[in-house]
Amino acid sequence: MAVFVLIHGAWHGGWCWKKVAALLQQKGHTVHAPDLPGHGKDCTPIREVTLPAYVERVLSVIAKAGEPVVLGGHSMGGIVISQVAEERPQAIRSLVYICAFLPQDGQTLLHWAEPDREGLVMPNLVFSDDKASATIKPEVLREAFYADCGPEEVERAKSLLVPQAAAPFMTAVRVTTENSGRVPRFYVECLQDRAITISTQRQMHRAAGCRQVFTLDSGHSPFFSMPEKLTECLLAAAEYSAAV
Repeated sequence: MAVFVLIHGAWHGGWCWKKVAALLQQKGHTVHAPDLPGHGKDCTPIREVTLPAYVERVLSVIAKAGEPVVLGGHSMGGIVISQVAEERPQAIRSLVYICAFLPQDGQTLLHWAEPDREGLVMPNLVFSDDKASATIKPEVLREAFYADCGPEEVERAKSLLVPQAAAPFMTAVRVTTENSGRVPRFYVECLQDRAITISTQRQMHRAAGCRQVFTLDSGHSPFFSMPEKLTECLLAAAEYSAAV
């Protein structure tokens, strides 16, 4: 059995993993899906929400696991798991990027997000007056994040989204071959994604040299629209890492 730590993306919280967590737990695995600082039920002030704060939160969860974990990250969560792997490579069995940002050393999330002209997120950001946080225009949320999800699920998700701190988007990831580079990487690409388009996903995972790429014909939220298939991808990554 494996321990999975699943990291949500921007605006979201650990709540988005409910279906996948249940499926993994039914098979006897342990699952942790924490809220990052400033997300979900965590009330950290926006000004204190940083990439290092995200990393520390995940490191604290991993430290309590008692064994190396399968660390998954969705969307923005990709920059988080990359930096966590740099800090504690020995504590991670494998990294699974789920339509996620997969940066190289010195790159920020914006390095990949800004040139993605077909994506719906960057053109529809609405910044707070102090520029410390951003939301997305409500009229594009469904198409950007939940195009293939049921209406009830979409409404529930919309009600749980929170403003996203801007600082993590602008912070460079620092990774090395010696540390994070030794952890097996897997990528789940999503063909219908309108938040991080498939062309951008493929540029990132090809540059990173992932051990295996899984393909889902889904939008940006396969944990809602295809939880069974996403679970199969996570299990395959766990099985691979257990065999090597």
